[in-house]
Amino acid sequence: MAARPGPAEDSDPAPEPYRLDPAGGCPHAAGARLLARGAVAPVELPGGIEGMAVLGHDALRDFLAHPDVAKDPRHFTALAEGRIPEGWPLRAFATVPGMTTADGADHRRLRALVGSAFTARRVEALRPRVEAVAAELLDGLAGAAARDGGVADLRRHYALPLPLRVICQLFGVDPAHQEPLHRLSSLVVATDIRPERAVAANRDLLALLAAIAAEKERAPGDDLTSALLAAHDEDGDRLTRPELIGTLLLMIVAGHETTLNLVTNAVRALCAHRDQLALVTGGRAGWADAVEETLRWDSPVAYFPFRYPTRDLTVGGTVIPRGTPVLAGYAAAGRDGAAHGPAADRFDLTRTGGPRHLSLGHGPHYCLGAPLARMEAAVALEALFTRFPDLDVAVPEPGPARHAGFVGNSVRVLPVRLATA
Repeated sequence: MAARPGPAEDSDPAPEPYRLDPAGGCPHAAGARLLARGAVAPVELPGGIEGMAVLGHDALRDFLAHPDVAKDPRHFTALAEGRIPEGWPLRAFATVPGMTTADGADHRRLRALVGSAFTARRVEALRPRVEAVAAELLDGLAGAAARDGGVADLRRHYALPLPLRVICQLFGVDPAHQEPLHRLSSLVVATDIRPERAVAANRDLLALLAAIAAEKERAPGDDLTSALLAAHDEDGDRLTRPELIGTLLLMIVAGHETTLNLVTNAVRALCAHRDQLALVTGGRAGWADAVEETLRWDSPVAYFPFRYPTRDLTVGGTVIPRGTPVLAGYAAAGRDGAAHGPAADRFDLTRTGGPRHLSLGHGPHYCLGAPLARMEAAVALEALFTRFPDLDVAVPEPGPARHAGFVGNSVRVLPVRLATA
């Protein structure tokens, strides 16, 4: 069991920092090696910036909810000292105004202005729309396969456009903006990007979001962007323009990138474990079980930036100095044998007992869009395997090339071979 974070205490000298590969790759082998040494590991971020990753499930759960852990970048020592250049690939994660970089009352205010749109009741009301989009996209997937010998890229034709369309419709984003939004957001979350390209991508994405907001100011509609422009809290305060743009960036980018990875990873897992797929299609498990086990076993986010201790903390026996940028190691925590048992590496929909995964966060910054992501993924999987029960991945293991960057965890393409029911 990992120790709860507490006051700093003497410990052995820290091991050599693990250099996170900016190009990404599969996180699980490295995560297992690091976990074998302890629940917390020193890491080297791009540009030689020193950081830490919390990898053990129990340590991460406690760290995410600890009152002396902040999200506000003013607690990021290297940033405050001017050691983080404009083109640093992770700078947007640290500095974009909004919920992901706010604490306390500020965070609660921003979250409340958006949260009512993502209640379980409102998300369930979206189900018929998600089902209709899924059915339409499956027609397109079948057409793409027919044009290419029965094989199509499931990520491009299905896993991407489903959550992208849904979140853009929620926020009233014109369909013409959807492709550039995804292209730019993919660059913003990449960790292997050149500094000048990172600066340009951030600039262009913020400009596009500002243009979307301006369109809604001129012609408000029944959508969340219009609602955010009109919303105010109980004291009459509205979102500032930077807060509005930051909120749109968070909700639209996170609202499709993570679900895209989740659906892709779930399809790969079910195709590689046909016995588990048979449990669902045979009625002995549910599609929601497949979603939850994928979130644990192959988290759509490997390492999420950043949190900062506001004082020296000892986490899982390791001192994390005040102001250190800390990554939440969701992928490693999901396979932590200390929490999930000796079969933690096994994809098993019948798993019972033990803790739930942390892949959607924990504590005050728990993922606001979790109900929507879960529903979209379950609908996507049920529709896909109902129409194509013999669908299988069309490339042998180790499979397609991995996602670029160490934040997201998935593959760049997912060629599948279809078979009509």
